[in-house]
Amino acid sequence: MQPVGAAETWDIPAIESTGALAEWLGLNPSQLRWLADLKGLGCKKAGAKLWHYHYRILAKSYGSIRLIEAPKPRLKELQRQILTQILEKVPPHSAAHGFIKGRSIKTFVAPHLGQRVILRMDLQDFFPSFRAARIQAFFRTLGYPESVAELLGGICTNATPRDAWKEAIAEVDPLPLSEARILYARPHLPQGAPTSPALANLCTYRVDCRLSGLARSAGAEYTRYADDLAFSGSADLEKHIDRFSTHVAAVLMEEGFAVHFRKTRVMRRGVRQHLAGIVVNQHPNVIRADFDRIKATLANCARLGPESQNRDGTSHFRAHLEGRVSFVEMINPNKGRRLRALFDRIQWQ
Repeated sequence: MQPVGAAETWDIPAIESTGALAEWLGLNPSQLRWLADLKGLGCKKAGAKLWHYHYRILAKSYGSIRLIEAPKPRLKELQRQILTQILEKVPPHSAAHGFIKGRSIKTFVAPHLGQRVILRMDLQDFFPSFRAARIQAFFRTLGYPESVAELLGGICTNATPRDAWKEAIAEVDPLPLSEARILYARPHLPQGAPTSPALANLCTYRVDCRLSGLARSAGAEYTRYADDLAFSGSADLEKHIDRFSTHVAAVLMEEGFAVHFRKTRVMRRGVRQHLAGIVVNQHPNVIRADFDRIKATLANCARLGPESQNRDGTSHFRAHLEGRVSFVEMINPNKGRRLRALFDRIQWQ
């Protein structure tokens, strides 16, 4: 193993051959080759029993599509091992805040509180934009031999079978569906695998470095939460915000990302500035409409019973509501206490 200089101090396991990798994962070589599926045989096989993932298609706003790819138990167990024993040993960039222990949506918005102007940008098709070659190159950077890096990349990526799209919901438009089939047919990071968020953060390290440097040169702050990018600054940034956003988009496209320009927002002090559902004009706060909605739901649950409010048939409705209350408690403790009092009044069967 010949890792890059920085990687020499990382406490990752030494795996110097495909046989050693199979042994480390508790597999025999044929099982390892089948699960890594470097030849894409699983993508070509008909029948869900031979696939390594379960698939769920969701329609997003703006007519786009999100594909949830949930690994089956054995593959998921291997991915968790790679996550805990390799990926979590590699430090992410300080600007990254999504899916990282000790960081959260609250740390993501903290540098942007009370700023004169905020620029919010969104990356399109974030997880599928990371190709297998990019993931394999990352494992080679850690020092793993090419054969080992290819198999590790194969375990962490997926090519979606064409038959997986047969269950597309009626709301999905034909054109985005056709584009998604082409996009997901190439090996990529699957949204739903335990390793994907960490790999996406680590493979975005150079982008974070470039954007942090660009922000510093403009006297701005920069943070990223998965595919959400935020920049903020004073009156000087506000004066040149259009040119600055063009430079950001150019960097992102040079690095192989697509910018969702319809979601780009410039928010000045005179309007509600919000990032990831949090208002950041002066101090972190929840959006008033969202707070009023959850408050009304909790009050009706306490008065009429929770079954009357679960109109969408949400499974684990109690946990769903408690999660929303906990989110408000994290952002605004005073408002969170009011919601918690309402939640505690609900009579659960």
